[in-house]
Amino acid sequence: MTHGAGAGFDQRVWQAVALIPRSQLATYGQIAELIGAWGCARQVGWALRRLPLPSAVPWHRVVNARGCIAMTPSREGSDWIQRELLLAEGIPVDPAGRLPLARYRWRPGASCGVAIADVAP
Repeated sequence: MTHGAGAGFDQRVWQAVALIPRSQLATYGQIAELIGAWGCARQVGWALRRLPLPSAVPWHRVVNARGCIAMTPSREGSDWIQRELLLAEGIPVDPAGRLPLARYRWRPGASCGVAIADVAP
């Protein structure tokens, strides 16, 4: 668990991400909106980066709004781990990190009964 001012925010992010079903994806912005932090997509990314690993929280199911994994050296290999985890769940990811977001996008509440209030502040 992260301590300090960001701990509450991080916990809300992790709780929301924990709701994403297997073989479905969400965007950083979608998670921000789900927890009532509109416009805080980048902060969602940082909260996931602070997640202690290994973790039961399916962090790998969160991608950017373009439907891509951010493939950068600063991720210290977690981009490749994310790609492999998504492939293992049956989500196709090309070598550049692109994936079919529209096809696999999670729609909370559409069929799983998730209440937004369960993760909102």
